[in-house]
Amino acid sequence: MLNLIVKYMGKIDELKDSIKKILPAEAGLSKIELEGPEITIYTKKPEAFFENEALVAKIASELKKRVNIRVDKTMLKDPLEAREIILNIIPKEADVKDIKFSDYFGEVLIEAIKPGLVIGKGGATSKEIIMKTGWTPHIYRAPTSKSETLKGIRHHLYRYQKERKAILSKIAEKIYSEPRSNNTWSRIVCLGGFREVGRSCILFEKNETKIILDCGINVGSNKEQFPYLDALNFPLDEIDAVVVTHAHMDHAGFVPYLYRNGYDGPVYCTEPTRDLMTLLHFDYIDVVVKEGSDPVYIEQDVKTMLKHCIVREYNEVTDIAPEIRLTLHNAAHILGSASVHLHVGMGEHNLLYTGDIKYGFTRLFDVMDTKYPRLETIIIESTYGDKLDIQPSREVSESTLIKIINETIEKGGNVLIPVFAVGRGQEIMLVIENYYKRGEFKGKCYIDGMTAEANAIFTAYPEYMRESLRRRILQNDSPFTSEIFETVKDNERNDIINNGGSVIIASSGMLTGGPSFEYLKALAEEQKNTLIFVGYQAEGTLGRKIQNGTNIIPVSGKNDKTKALKINMRVETIEGFSGHCDRNQLIAYIKSLKPPAKQIIVNHGEKQKAVNFANFISTRLGIRATALQNLDAKRLS
Repeated sequence: MLNLIVKYMGKIDELKDSIKKILPAEAGLSKIELEGPEITIYTKKPEAFFENEALVAKIASELKKRVNIRVDKTMLKDPLEAREIILNIIPKEADVKDIKFSDYFGEVLIEAIKPGLVIGKGGATSKEIIMKTGWTPHIYRAPTSKSETLKGIRHHLYRYQKERKAILSKIAEKIYSEPRSNNTWSRIVCLGGFREVGRSCILFEKNETKIILDCGINVGSNKEQFPYLDALNFPLDEIDAVVVTHAHMDHAGFVPYLYRNGYDGPVYCTEPTRDLMTLLHFDYIDVVVKEGSDPVYIEQDVKTMLKHCIVREYNEVTDIAPEIRLTLHNAAHILGSASVHLHVGMGEHNLLYTGDIKYGFTRLFDVMDTKYPRLETIIIESTYGDKLDIQPSREVSESTLIKIINETIEKGGNVLIPVFAVGRGQEIMLVIENYYKRGEFKGKCYIDGMTAEANAIFTAYPEYMRESLRRRILQNDSPFTSEIFETVKDNERNDIINNGGSVIIASSGMLTGGPSFEYLKALAEEQKNTLIFVGYQAEGTLGRKIQNGTNIIPVSGKNDKTKALKINMRVETIEGFSGHCDRNQLIAYIKSLKPPAKQIIVNHGEKQKAVNFANFISTRLGIRATALQNLDAKRLS
């Protein structure tokens, strides 16, 4: 242990010496601290950095690390006085919702509807706040509608700032320690999500470094729900880092379990992913408890995870372990979703784990990234990797959706659209709102379940969405708060059902529980109603069974007696709205990658689809490919 500390301190001293050589004497350097992968420079002369804006960029460029500049704590004004000064500096049009002072980080946390006005042109307003108060602004966008989840997360991170500071310092010790071996090998171990959809989890190893890529739950299975963590031949506290591609439960749902069982390291993800997966974790606990079962983790484990989250932006290079650099890239699947690029060693290997991807049109997101500095191995999803998995054009899908909805409404029926609360819910809302504005949709649309809460979180991160949508949210014209949408209260469900003529967008997307299942029980036996599937239905789920023609299902009735529910309602599946690539899009994505991959590992697809797609890549695209199985291990370098 002493040897490790000496090595760590040696590397830190090297970093500090490098910074001191770059900084001029007039910079007023007082202290340098490491906070996880970031470097924080404390100064008594912040004006020196404002007058030479290239200084911070030079440090960040030479060290390839994010650099924070903060004023020495001895120069910070009293928070009460600073608050008044800040409110006088920020234009009222910014609509500031909250101001808090983070003593342990020397930051003032400012939440506003229009954060751009808090920043000011060229950062002028933020600089003025620093010069007049000493406090460095950390600016958040307030959601355009109330979000208890977002409020709770931000409060929790503020409340435990002292503990979080200590956590980041401990993480830095691991990141900046010397490699414990000179070996150059690296490998992956398949812990879940290979030749199946659900419980995605990959162990990446280089020498003694151990990184988990995703850690999900198979929500459609009662037998094989969780990753094969018991196959690891080491305790969970030996994991160096966890990287989460996106918030869906099949990729992030098991992360709190790691903390419950000894892990105390970082989780790297985008900021929207952090917030959305927290929402889904709390919902998972609530659902399991209501079903009379014991969840595998509790709320405290989710809160512990939150304190360990380190959020990164797209295309930001970050050291996450000795000789391992992480970059997250836009995956266009859901809000904040990312493909994971790992740069291993001194260029020994470059791994891209796509996560779930959409290389095609979506109303929510810009086109995903396809260019990388280096690329040897890709782990790619194959949810729709079969040769028959060709989705129709979005124009056809959208017109078909509206046609079926209008036909149902004209008969006085209700339309139930089960959706994933994060992703498909928002995509379908955008389609309906667009047709409503064109005068081609006459009904009323109700939003039930977590979708409404997810909508609020979406509005806090417009920069992660396509430009046209981002512009609307910034102009206070969010489609998610359009007059056509109404959020359902629990006591309103019966009235909505009885009145008829409504579209109901409800979670969960596979009818495994939640409000969509409750609506199904109430609507299924009436022929005038319609059930429309717009997203993937996993094997074993009720959604897949109904999709495949099951017309009688057992449900709990009064006094918990089981009764047979007849599916008399119209059942439709409309392809084209998925947040996953279809077969052609997967092929186009692989062909567009620059540089091209040298080998491809196929995962996240039902067995035959994954195998067939790997064979196609090998024989038709000329790239070495394989569909590994769970518990397989493969050396990369």
